[in-house]
Amino acid sequence: MSVPSSRLHAAARQQGLSLIELVIFMVVVSAALAGLLKVFVQATTYSADPMLRRQALAIAESLMEEVQLMPFTWCDPDDANADTATSPAGCASTVEALGPEAGETRFTTPQFDNVNDYNGHAMSGIVDITNTAVPALGGYSAAVTVAPAALGSIAAGSGDALRITVNVTAPGGVSITLDGYRSRHAPNAGV
Repeated sequence: MSVPSSRLHAAARQQGLSLIELVIFMVVVSAALAGLLKVFVQATTYSADPMLRRQALAIAESLMEEVQLMPFTWCDPDDANADTATSPAGCASTVEALGPEAGETRFTTPQFDNVNDYNGHAMSGIVDITNTAVPALGGYSAAVTVAPAALGSIAAGSGDALRITVNVTAPGGVSITLDGYRSRHAPNAGV
């Protein structure tokens, strides 16, 4: 049995791709590759962002812990009655108020010695407790706010609870805000 020659010519023409099919294939593949490359470029562009957020969070947590570990007394800790005063009236000379007392800083003597002293503290470029710049953190800034707060059954006006807010801004506008509380558990808790 022989195959007619017209069928042989049709079978020979069906092998391979036409120029139009090849061009369409190349256009579809290049569009898909362009989309994939765009995803990779975006992923690498934003890959540093999580690192900035983690670093800002670590700075905020460290500063929050530093503030919360300070004494919370009615009198300035340098006051003779700081350990025994049960209200501002019991202070011998210096009632503790929001913000540092005259001359107090975070870095030099006299240093911050109460939670309240950190109210309004700010730094542009992160420095440690000795005022030494921390390498690679020059582009970060931090600010602390301390304010009276209501906490559970404690009224804001009682002076027995403080809300501490630490805001850290990283390069590129990444911002982290932490809120914490410090309460007076006894007349002079935290001394």
